[in-house]
Formats: sequence, C-alpha cells, structure tokens
Amino acid sequence: MGLRSFVCAGLALVSSLCLTAHSANAATVIHRGNASEPDTLDPHLASGTWENNIIGDLFLGLTTDDINARPIPGVAESWTTSADGLTWTFKFRKGLVWSDGVPIKASDAAFGIRRVLDPKTAAKYASILYVVANAEEVNKGEKPIAELGLRAIDGLTLEIKLNQPAPFLPGLLTHYTSFPLPEHVISKHADDWTKPGIMVSSGPYTLAEWQPHDQIKLVKNPKFYDAANVAIDEVYFYPIEDERSALTRFRSGEIDGNFTNRGFPVDQIAWLKENMPGQAHIHPYLANEYVVMNMRRKPYDDPRIRRAIALAINREIYTEKVYRDGRVPAYAFVPPGIDNYTSGPSVDFVNWPMEKRKEEAKRLLAEAGYGPNNPLTFDYKHMTGFDPRRAAAAITAMWRDVGITAKPLPNEPKVHYNTIQEFDFDVAMAAWVGDYNDPQTFLYLLEGSAGPFNYGGYDNPVYNDLMSKAKQTLDLKQRAQIMAQAEQVALNDTAIAPLDFPAAKLLVGNHVKGYSDNIVIIHRTRWMRIKR
Repeated sequence: MGLRSFVCAGLALVSSLCLTAHSANAATVIHRGNASEPDTLDPHLASGTWENNIIGDLFLGLTTDDINARPIPGVAESWTTSADGLTWTFKFRKGLVWSDGVPIKASDAAFGIRRVLDPKTAAKYASILYVVANAEEVNKGEKPIAELGLRAIDGLTLEIKLNQPAPFLPGLLTHYTSFPLPEHVISKHADDWTKPGIMVSSGPYTLAEWQPHDQIKLVKNPKFYDAANVAIDEVYFYPIEDERSALTRFRSGEIDGNFTNRGFPVDQIAWLKENMPGQAHIHPYLANEYVVMNMRRKPYDDPRIRRAIALAINREIYTEKVYRDGRVPAYAFVPPGIDNYTSGPSVDFVNWPMEKRKEEAKRLLAEAGYGPNNPLTFDYKHMTGFDPRRAAAAITAMWRDVGITAKPLPNEPKVHYNTIQEFDFDVAMAAWVGDYNDPQTFLYLLEGSAGPFNYGGYDNPVYNDLMSKAKQTLDLKQRAQIMAQAEQVALNDTAIAPLDFPAAKLLVGNHVKGYSDNIVIIHRTRWMRIKR
C-alpha cells in the first residue's frame, strides 16, 4: 500500500468512526406541522390551538393531558374535593423545579391564576376561569385580586375555592390559562419573559429558538420530573396554513405529521388511503363550526336577518358535497357525544325541506326591508386554505339563492380570529374546539360575560340566568337539563347559525409511535417516539 493510499484509508477509518459516534449520539427529532404562526407563547395571552400545541409541550398544569387527552396528575400529584364541590385542595409533587433549577411552588400556581384574571393582563381567555370564587368580579375590576378564591397553604399545597360546583375542573386545569408560571422570571423580564434564552418552563421541553413564520424549536428539558421517559429530544413546529402545502411537505419527509384538524385536503383522502395507508387519520372531533353575525351592528341585531342567513344554508350539501370528510350537519351548538349532557336542543327548522327554508328566508328578508332592489350585502370573513375557500364559495352561493350578496374575504387563521375577537366584522365563519369534555366549554361562549369569545355579542338575560343556575347545580342530570334549556333559548334567538360538527383530519407518519386519536386533537410530544 502506498503512503497516499494508507493516509486515505486512515482518513476513511476516522471518518467512519466519527460518523458511527455521531449516529450513536444523534438527537431524536420530530417535525410537526402546525396550523398558523403563534401570536404569543405566553399562556395568558394565547388563544389558538396552534399556540396550545406548543405551550402544552413547554408547561405543565396542575393536571395535564395523557396520550388520549384525558386529565391526569401534572404539577399536582393528587387533589381532594369538599362535599359541596366548592373547595379543591391540590398537593404538589415533591422536588419539582423550573428548567432553571428554581423550585416550583404552590405560589407559582396562585401567581398564574391571579395574573390571568388581573384586568391589566387583558387575557382573552380569562372568562374560562370564572368558576374560581370572585374571578369575574376581579377580572372586571370590581374586586381586588386579593379576594380571589385561592391561596397557597404552603409550598406544596394549593387551595382553590369555586363559586359553583365544577366536576369538570380536572379537565379545565389542563388548559394553559391555569398553568403555574415562573413568577421569579416574569417579575424580572416582564413581556420579554417568553423569549428564547429567557423563558423557563416546567414541562418536558424548553424553548430553544423562534424564527417567525418559519419554525419554533423546542429541546428536551433535563429537569422535567419525568424526563427519563421522554423519548424525543428536539421538536420543530412549522406554521403551515395550507393543507396542500402540508401534504406536499409530509410526502417529501419534511414533516413527520400535521397534527391539526386541517391536516390534508379532502380531495386527497382516496389517494392517501391507497398510497399512504394508515397515515391519514379521520375521526370525530369535539368541535363545532358555525356562522356568527355581529349583533353589535345593524341589521344583524334584527333576529329576522340572522334567521334568514341561517335558513338559507344547505348543511347536507355543505358537509356531503363540499367537505366529504366525515363531518355531519349541525342543527345545534353543542357537539354530540359530549360528557355530562343530554340530547334535544335544535333549531326548529331541522326537518324542513330546503325549499321551505329558502322561501321563509326570502320572506324574512323582505319583511326586514331587503329584496332584489336592495339586497342584503356583506363580506363573509373566513380562514385561508384550500378547503375553507371551497366552503366559503359554496355557502355564499347558497345565500345568493335567497337574494343575499356575500363576498368571501379570507385571512390566515390567527388574523381571522384576532379580527372577530375584536368584533371587526359583519358575518364570519367561526369554530370552537372543546377545552375540556363538558358542554360548558361551548355554552359559555354565548354568555354575556364571555368577552372576546362571544364573537356576535349575544346577551340574553334568560340565557345568562339559566347558565348561572346550571353553575350552581351539583346534580349532573339536572345541570344537563338546565344547560339544554339555555342552548335552546340561544338557538331560538339565532345567536349563531350552526354549520357542522367537524371531523378531524390529521397526517401522522407510520414511524411516529405513541400517538392516539382523540376527540380534542391534543397530542403532546411527551408521549411520542420515532421508530423507523
């Protein structure tokens, strides 16, 4: 062997050894498609499912989501409830620390709940925690924060007092608004606390980098109490708003899955089943989709206008011909199959033939002063994407049949929801994903106190009183009946126009293990692993 050959062989051996060592120590990585660019990663300022996907990997609540999105112990290892259901006491796990090594204390949980309910925080989601004693009054500035119904009894014990029985509380506390937050970091860095390099977290991952409109990278948190059972080292989230782009990137191997309810275009279902079997996941979803009309503006404060808009929609064509993805027509607001509820509420025209609905819509429009020479005209705001554009075209065509002129106006998801939360619309598409498995997660949206999530501004004292009564009812059957009465009131008022109960459409690579379909589409990376 010549010198040159010997040197080359030696270099090849070193290179091979280096590659072997690198392979042995290579990080396990998952690339996740996400529906939109987050506005924020602050749990108290977030409001989108695309933000929840990331925040839930960074932080742990008093309770947290298991692989099936059911509540299990989180920061709290156990809890007890008083006989009247109004006092809950949570015992924290011993030895928990933030990712910077500072102990996690019960006072961090108290700090977090006080912060989200502080009117200065202006949290969109504050009303979800109005079950806490005095929470609504504190959030509206009517009572001081000190009167909130919670206290850290000691470093490892938190007491929460409620103003109503809440059997769904363990599920509610998986929601990011209630997460314990690092007071020692927020008090020092204020609004900058969520930046990479500053943020500290309690969950299985920490924030490594955020490249806006490109990617967010999380890395495994070695100080997480269950780090030994977290198999994936790095998580990349990509804001992919278009279903076709998501499918293209999935097919090319750029992403391991698109874990959102807009995972792929519906016209590709047959192709996916044939060419990528087992990777297109379609299943029931604890969600609704509806048209909302801004009652703060004329003429949408007129129930005749709202009813005409609702009557003109052919939900069967909308679901069976436009979407064709397993979703079902909706004639109510609360999705079927939800816990702690009863069937029954529906719009009164559920069994009317479509021609009768159209004639009634035309009659109501004429009665309200609209017709061929003076058509009701509005922009219909909806989200971007291949399927939402098709759906908007279909629904505006249905309105055209009764003399309504509606112009589709698309926007990216976060802009769309920011717009309707600021009430800057006439008529818009809206959807809601259950934050926990109980009808209150949907019905509270129509309460006068629901803030920015009551998009249309519906505020009926009868509805509000029934919901208040339900909140004070400990018997689950009686509570369900009262809430059903409230839902019927809202449907009679056409507070919203139900469209459908969606089906989830996700893309998940066969090499992604530890994934389980669930009705709220919460899939924490903590439970996943990669096996090719």
